[in-house]
Amino acid sequence: ALLRAVNVLLQQRRYHAALAVLKGFRNGAVYGAKIRAPHALVMTFLFKSGSLREKLKSIAQATYTHSRNLAYFVFTYKGLMALQSRLQGKKIPFHSFFAACIGGWLVFGENNPINSQIIMYLLSRVLFGLSRLAVEKGYVPQPKQDPFPLVAALIWGTVLWLFEYHRQTLQPSLQSSMTYLYDDSNVWHDVSDFLIYNKRTGSE
Repeated sequence: ALLRAVNVLLQQRRYHAALAVLKGFRNGAVYGAKIRAPHALVMTFLFKSGSLREKLKSIAQATYTHSRNLAYFVFTYKGLMALQSRLQGKKIPFHSFFAACIGGWLVFGENNPINSQIIMYLLSRVLFGLSRLAVEKGYVPQPKQDPFPLVAALIWGTVLWLFEYHRQTLQPSLQSSMTYLYDDSNVWHDVSDFLIYNKRTGSE
């Protein structure tokens, strides 16, 4: 009977906006955990030192933070979208920008490793999206050739230049990845740390 009553409630159109906010919270929490858990697992066991307990705690903390923040953001965004639409009687493009700005400020405004990674992930996609939009709207002429090879060349050229000469400007996890790829590959003592291991036990 309880399940039937809940299902009836979920079908009520007048509660749709509020229920969509709640489901958005749920989806944000689940998606955040799905995205962060495997990433944290791999990065922690590849690059972090410490006991197994410390590593598992770090993975759990990163997963919780990402899941919580994404859930809070989706809840805030969808709640503000519903509120604005109700107040103005319709949905307009500015509503999305304003609601997301408020959510970004409140939820992702703290400068920590998790938020930093999320913002950098979004930044690259925003730049690509704005570039495509500029072409679609005619603000930038349609390229005669695919610009992606040039973009790839400039991005890799710039990031390796920063790594070699201004390493401190790069995000810590990127520094770790590049140290493994470009610095650690310059050092070995015998076949064990040339092919099998990255570093010998106890080696610098």
